[in-house]
Amino acid sequence: MAKDIGEEKISISVGRVMTCVLGMIVQREREIRNFVKIPYYRIIGKFGDNDSSFDAEWKVTEKSKMWESPKLYNENGFKKENEGKDFILSLKDKKAIITEVKKTKTKENAPLLFNLAEIQNESTKRFKIKPDQTLEIIQNLYEKKLVTYPRTDARVLSTAVAKVISKNLNGIAKGFKDEEIQTYINKMINEKYSTDLIKTKYVNDSKITDHYAIIPTGQGFENYNSLPDLQKQMYKLIVKRFLSIFYPPAEYSKIAVTIEVENEQFSANGKVCENLGYLEVAKNEPKKESKNLEEQPEEQNNLEILKKLKKGEEIEVINYETKTSETSPPSRYNSGSMILAMENAGKLIEEEELREQIKGAGIGTSATRAEIMKKLERIGYIAINSKTQIITPTDKGEKIYDVVFMSMPDMLNPKLTASWEKGLEMVSSKQIKPDEFMTKLEAYINSKINKLVIKR
Repeated sequence: MAKDIGEEKISISVGRVMTCVLGMIVQREREIRNFVKIPYYRIIGKFGDNDSSFDAEWKVTEKSKMWESPKLYNENGFKKENEGKDFILSLKDKKAIITEVKKTKTKENAPLLFNLAEIQNESTKRFKIKPDQTLEIIQNLYEKKLVTYPRTDARVLSTAVAKVISKNLNGIAKGFKDEEIQTYINKMINEKYSTDLIKTKYVNDSKITDHYAIIPTGQGFENYNSLPDLQKQMYKLIVKRFLSIFYPPAEYSKIAVTIEVENEQFSANGKVCENLGYLEVAKNEPKKESKNLEEQPEEQNNLEILKKLKKGEEIEVINYETKTSETSPPSRYNSGSMILAMENAGKLIEEEELREQIKGAGIGTSATRAEIMKKLERIGYIAINSKTQIITPTDKGEKIYDVVFMSMPDMLNPKLTASWEKGLEMVSSKQIKPDEFMTKLEAYINSKINKLVIKR
């Protein structure tokens, strides 16, 4: 193996977390490499008239003549374009009737506060920096008394902190001279937004182990002006997430229309933001909400057209067409999304009991995840693109993966960590004795090492 990668000799570094992370990265890369795009053909109908029209998409239902047809790739697409066009021909001159018009209003609250994993992921997207750089910056902000303790898994506040949260808000109002932030605070005052968080989702003592979420302290502003620009941006990001939880929810109007053409069902949807709420604070964040705001004029127009429709009325068909779509491979991890994947690694475990053991903890800790990634890069198992932060395994990393997979594949699966966590919990609850757990652990390690030892 050493010769294959141009080295004289090679040693293999393994660890229950580090090797599991390598496994996740290599498996994702091989999924992408082996992925074959499959085209399929959707059916889109244009309804209304030339002055006021909208698109609706066909989807198979039990009433459809295409129900369980082998010609379909999925519930709304044909395997072959010509079969989709034949289906369109079968709808020619058939009446289109509106069978349902459903109007709803929805509210969306601000996201939970930052824990370390969330802000590492956000910083990778926004600033294109590595998780260890994010931790270094927030650690410095903490030491300058600007933010609370960074190495936390919690995204909520404790009841005790929530009771005195006005101190943080007053500190920011008096000490942080950023014009944008002051605008948000002034609106909170003028609109008399409540600062009582006790009964909200942002306060939950049961979800806090050692430390609560990362929030601004409302102090330390004597140190602010000397900060590098990136650290100032990071601080402002934390402040904006904090302020957003005091704002009202964003409010949306939605409408869903169903049209039937001889037992074939077409659906159209419209959505528009009626009240920005917390999005006023979060509007510059690179999130899905921002996309909604950018598309607002088109969404508003579509909503107004759909609003005028009445259940039971006939509507004119302008045309039908096929639209080509194709399956897409999974995305590569970037250094931020990898941190989140580590935090949520329990979801990859099929056994419910084991999955529960690392629920809310994942693999690694908030204090160690960035360092684990840094080590994998340093020893040449992975490469991280400095501009995009996209992670790929190196040739060496893939060969190490193959060796581990052939000898001790358990190391590549978060199930191993979960089973050990379960054992430790049983020791803690006195269901088993510590010696019993250690005996089983030693037997496991010895059995794996014996497989690797070449006996002469």
